[in-house]
Amino acid sequence: MSGQEKSWKELMFAAVSPKPSTDFLTGDWKTFKPVYDEEKCVGCLQCAMLCPEGAIIWNATAGKVEFNFDYCKGCGICANECRVKAISMSMPDKEE
Repeated sequence: MSGQEKSWKELMFAAVSPKPSTDFLTGDWKTFKPVYDEEKCVGCLQCAMLCPEGAIIWNATAGKVEFNFDYCKGCGICANECRVKAISMSMPDKEE
């Protein structure tokens, strides 16, 4: 066995990684990408609390939520749970 660690792409199907998901940039899994409408957002942070990957954070300096697309898997929970519909899901551009 080589001393080099495997990336998440090299793990066996259904394998359990010994590392937390924050050690891997898994955002390239997504089919859909959240689109944030800052004007509609009321800052309730429901999206950040319910994001299973912790890919949504509150930027207090800017006064808005921010998405870390390196970890966002495009599951759509944020858009589904946003009570003011400030988040919608779209297909990412091919260049991304």
